[in-house]
Amino acid sequence: MEYKKYGNKYLLRVDKGEKIAQSLRILCEREGIECGGVYGLGAADHVELGLFDTAEKRFIGHTYEGAYEIASLNGNISRMEGEVYLHLHAVIADAENLTRGGHLVEARVSATAELVVQAFSGTAGRKYSQEIGLNLFEF
Repeated sequence: MEYKKYGNKYLLRVDKGEKIAQSLRILCEREGIECGGVYGLGAADHVELGLFDTAEKRFIGHTYEGAYEIASLNGNISRMEGEVYLHLHAVIADAENLTRGGHLVEARVSATAELVVQAFSGTAGRKYSQEIGLNLFEF
């Protein structure tokens, strides 16, 4: 992983074999990013996506192995109990351009991934909502 800072934005390159969410956490820790947004694209050979079932209040995960384009990745950065908290979503496409999408748990890069991170001034935390079953923004 390599990155460069431009004002309050970072261009991040995640290299083959590296993990996207893990790389974002490292960037946030190194640079002290408490709150921000992220978007990007790339290629991956191992992707973990999921869906939060609101009725059951549980996460349903799926793993995809093979050649995938990350057609879109976006999300936000906050903190929960002092730790980096990523909320990421992605759309991936296979060789037939069939897509899958959902909450991105992790993706291993197969060629490269190019991400933009915008750091916001200020902070946003997370707090578990018993009613919803998710960790929601806490301002």
